[in-house]
Amino acid sequence: MSNIDELCINTIRGLAMDAVERAKSGHPGMPMGAAPMGYLLFDRFMRYNPENPDWPNRDRFILSAGHGSMLLYALLHLTGYDLPMEELKNFRQWGSMTPGHPEFRDTPGVETTTGPLGQGFGNAVGMAVAEAFLAEKFNRPEGADEDFGIIDHYTYVICSDGDLMEGISHEAASLAGHLGLGKLIYLYDDNHISIEGSTDLAFSEDIPKRLESYGWHVQQVEDGNDLRALEAAIEAARQETRRPSLISVRTHIAYGSPMQDDAESHGAPLGEDNIRAAKENYGMPPDEKFYVPDEVRAHMEKALERGRKAEEEWKQRLARYREQFPEHAAVLDRSLAGKLPDDWDVDLPVFRPEDGPVATRNASGDVINAIKDRLPTLIGGSADLAPSTKTIIDGEGDFSLEDYGGRNMHFGVREHAMGAIVNGMALHGGVIPYGATFLVFSDYMRAALRLSAIMDADAHWVFTHDSIGVGEDGPTHQPIEHVMSLRAMPNMAVIRPADANETAIAWKQAIERQSPVALALTRQKLPILDPEETPVRTGAMKGAYVLAEAEGDLDLIIAATGSEVSLALEAREALQSEGIGVRVVSMPCWEIFEEQPQQYIDEVLPPDVPKLGVEAGSTLGWQKWVGSDGDVIGLDRFGASAPGDELMERLGFSVENVVERAKALLGD
Repeated sequence: MSNIDELCINTIRGLAMDAVERAKSGHPGMPMGAAPMGYLLFDRFMRYNPENPDWPNRDRFILSAGHGSMLLYALLHLTGYDLPMEELKNFRQWGSMTPGHPEFRDTPGVETTTGPLGQGFGNAVGMAVAEAFLAEKFNRPEGADEDFGIIDHYTYVICSDGDLMEGISHEAASLAGHLGLGKLIYLYDDNHISIEGSTDLAFSEDIPKRLESYGWHVQQVEDGNDLRALEAAIEAARQETRRPSLISVRTHIAYGSPMQDDAESHGAPLGEDNIRAAKENYGMPPDEKFYVPDEVRAHMEKALERGRKAEEEWKQRLARYREQFPEHAAVLDRSLAGKLPDDWDVDLPVFRPEDGPVATRNASGDVINAIKDRLPTLIGGSADLAPSTKTIIDGEGDFSLEDYGGRNMHFGVREHAMGAIVNGMALHGGVIPYGATFLVFSDYMRAALRLSAIMDADAHWVFTHDSIGVGEDGPTHQPIEHVMSLRAMPNMAVIRPADANETAIAWKQAIERQSPVALALTRQKLPILDPEETPVRTGAMKGAYVLAEAEGDLDLIIAATGSEVSLALEAREALQSEGIGVRVVSMPCWEIFEEQPQQYIDEVLPPDVPKLGVEAGSTLGWQKWVGSDGDVIGLDRFGASAPGDELMERLGFSVENVVERAKALLGD
């Protein structure tokens, strides 16, 4: 190790110790042990431009062990990103650019939010998928004499014991190996320590053998401070083009301090005396805080010139590409910018009553295939349920080691990994990704769904079999609380369409919002709302709307979502025949409805009119719309195994029960 290398690495360690000590909170041990591998990636291998953190062809770096955030912040600061020293001094403080765990959008250079262990591991697989897909689609257009390399970069990850303990790492690693994602390189910070103590308390498998069994290229470096061995291993990983790589690196938590290999250094400040001792051991001024020697800054900031040069060379290739293949370039430019074609939605299908009842899952499949040609970077799939979720893009191949240009993803029975991978694809940019499964199995994806909302990722979630209408499969497959629990998640738009036309509008909203959207779709067929006789297509755009107005005086409002809207319309007819004026409001998306002006909300749901909510799910939350004097027909119990129509009837979703509850609400 050269003098400058050692000085840079120890400076990173010092910044991590000082920031955690000043905050009186944080995880100093991991950055101290992993500093050499982080330094080596940023100094020798990665292509990035600190002056343009969003340069599309940059290498991605994921710190899956997000608790070690000061490692990343120190590297970003030293290499010239817009992350001033003052922000390092404000580590973990209100409004700072250095939150306790890396947060996407808060800090330039942070590619994804990593806190829950294993999520970054899965995100990186998604980024590698997006890179491979875009490279296959754009780098060598038909008739080209060369591979332009417009999309040609690596995804690097530093992961921890905790990442590899979490089940998501098994799922994601298995799929990455199956897909042969050769530009995916993980460095495993094998420090043998977790919060409770030595990892051998609960963790004894052979990680290299495990990853080998998944089809990975695996190497081991016995000393995490051996830069030559690390450099050789990373270079060998880069040369492996048909397998993802894991480099298992034996490190020591809190390296060089009196707390080395002590579990207490994982999640607490080291204390002034231990920091002084560590700095003396490193040969650094023991009393200097946030110390960066001039020669370290000069060396690390060479990344700025390297970045400018790398991006400029790329821009020159892109200019040649645009000149020779203007049509391909136009699609590429638009995709990388996250923009949609002006006419992307002109082929959205319009469904007619004479077409007969259609399950909204089937309508969703029709929409996907109607928009596929105008959105050529739409790519996604299901957790082994594509025939049931109707998410196959017809006429397109399967994304695989043999064909990275395929648009149909097969995630296998891996919902947890699917969520993180779709997030990674969205964060990479250039693609419009979706993932699908049954609504009840969104439970397996909870962490990834929550992170997509936190990051405001352009991720699309297709959840079918959305109620007890699933029928015979029984309570384990019948969602009850799921729609409401997703609605409780900030920044997640949940759309439960009432028919095929509302489903088409739901996809329009999902694509245009460019933020996370969950579609809740039926297995059972639903009547088509006549687009000529009702405002279904314009009203659904507002989240809720008057579908059928009262005849005569307005006595009652029935508000419903999804499959229960047709039930509400039938009940309205029965009530109107008895002289009770009923308005039916379809509410496909509460979140979009809440975004409307208050005047519109009050027009649709006047405060002084009695309201009855109808939804085959948890009643929790409906009081917001029906008020304390209103009523809700819902489910606060689990379902049962029986035909779907019978279940609906027995559990209160019948015209007779809606009419009876409506009359009771009115005091009749």
